[in-house]
Amino acid sequence: MSYQAPLRDMRFVVHELFDASAHCAALGTGLDRELIDGVLEEAAQFTAHELAPLNRGGDEQGCRLDDGQVTTPQGFRAAYRQYVEHGWASMTGPQDFAGQGFPLLVAACVHEMLMSACLSLRIYSGLTEGAVLALHKHGSPALQRDYLAKLVSGQWTGTMCLTEAQAGTDLALLRTRAEPQADGSYRISGSKIFISGGEHDLAENIIHLVLARLPDAPTGVKGISLFLVPKFIANGDGSLGARNAVSCGALEHKMGIKGAATCVMNFDGASGYLIGNANQGLACMFTMMNDARFQVGLQGLGIAEAAYQGALRYARERLQSRGLAGAVAPAQAADPIIVHPDVRRMLLTQKTLVEGARMLAAYTALQLDNEQQQHDSAAARRTALLIPILKGFVTDLGQEVASLGVQVYGGHGYIREWGMEQLMRDSRITQLYEGTNGIQALDLVRRKVLGDGGAELNALLDECAAQAERAAQHPALAALAAPVQQRLTEWRALSAEVLQRCHADVQEIGAVSVDFLHYSAYVLLASLWLRAAECAQQALDNASDEHAFYQAKLHSTAFYLKRILPRASAHREALLGGAACLLALDAEHFAF
Repeated sequence: MSYQAPLRDMRFVVHELFDASAHCAALGTGLDRELIDGVLEEAAQFTAHELAPLNRGGDEQGCRLDDGQVTTPQGFRAAYRQYVEHGWASMTGPQDFAGQGFPLLVAACVHEMLMSACLSLRIYSGLTEGAVLALHKHGSPALQRDYLAKLVSGQWTGTMCLTEAQAGTDLALLRTRAEPQADGSYRISGSKIFISGGEHDLAENIIHLVLARLPDAPTGVKGISLFLVPKFIANGDGSLGARNAVSCGALEHKMGIKGAATCVMNFDGASGYLIGNANQGLACMFTMMNDARFQVGLQGLGIAEAAYQGALRYARERLQSRGLAGAVAPAQAADPIIVHPDVRRMLLTQKTLVEGARMLAAYTALQLDNEQQQHDSAAARRTALLIPILKGFVTDLGQEVASLGVQVYGGHGYIREWGMEQLMRDSRITQLYEGTNGIQALDLVRRKVLGDGGAELNALLDECAAQAERAAQHPALAALAAPVQQRLTEWRALSAEVLQRCHADVQEIGAVSVDFLHYSAYVLLASLWLRAAECAQQALDNASDEHAFYQAKLHSTAFYLKRILPRASAHREALLGGAACLLALDAEHFAF
């Protein structure tokens, strides 16, 4: 499948909705609109011409493990080399270590392009950026000196090593050990599974960030420390030193993302170096985890955009039957299927979910920028609230949009050569890794909403309500604003009800969480669509020469509010059903 970056919509989001130039000025990055647009256009060329052609081959070839060495699919090494040489790897890296310091609001557009074009290849570089964040924030000056610049440049790559066979979500069960050595290093022993990019042939060194326990560590998650464990130990001059005792024991045979090496990694007394303070590893790792969860949300968005593009192309070209009101293309044997109402329903569902998710991703990226670069505590609270919604909802959305793409293609969508079924397989992992979506929902309700009594959620609701009130004052937008205002009021009341129920019965936390996350996401996207409509209407009022583009935003907003937002009602009714009906059936009665 071919791919073209949706540059016009990306520019609408970053410039017109969120004023990237003003954001960059506040951050002191020196970026203006012209430079931002130039970067996005270059990224669009790179992803369309260099990466997208590798996607199908990467899926068909997969990775190969021979004598502990992993070979990536044909073309991956050359493409990764271009990625590094052209500076894409260092976009978000700190400038004091030769990074370019791009704000995530801009870089997220490039990351989305990478994920749409070839998700498997993007996975190798994605976790490296998270490792940079963790090392820059928590690493010692010596570790930063020896490892950070090479990670920022992409010359070396990074991993995140949490999961063990018995310890997935529950890291309290973690067994990997760290033994202190006389020289201040540690010997790391244990095995990790599901390690993305744990071994490959793209970069000369791989830097593993590993959770492990010290001998005298407390039990549970309070006894976990974070260690840097390189494949090759760095010499003081930055050159490669001795090969470390870390190896790939196996490659997982997966449903999708087959071009990304997912490894079992064995640490056999490997040399490791403490990052941050002892027994504070989980706090250090969450610096990386928040970025990883944001990036996985972008993976869902990237897959969804690719699926929408494929479905739209096919619907415009595929001739099948006549329109219900008569022939639309009488010179042809049949009409293109885009004329049929149900195909339009699927395409508009894809379009409004994808474009809504892009707005949500940009809004979250803006908060992450303010948290990381401005050390803004309010932005940190907002980020904490948004990350589980973004990761959980947008990856669910990615699977839905890919499934709709298969449906638009009909039988051809089920056939491998058309590429749509690969997108559906690739998207499935996004709902599982970096914390399953059920865990995201628990995090949202238990830690983020119950954690502060709903204060930050109410602050978000206040912001959305104020924007909706402004939109309602415009005669052309009043009808669009009304359902959004009604839902915002309902969301506030529902949140209070959820708080009350969860305080009364702890089981309600698990019972309401998934439906509450989806309800919240649908209403939040409605608010963002209203914001887009307000921006579009302002452009039309100012006689923009892009009338069709802005009119399409208004039509899309109306479709979302009439045909997608009603889904929120089902989630509301379901979560109000309570925990009792989930728990009444004894475990032994789940019989077959």
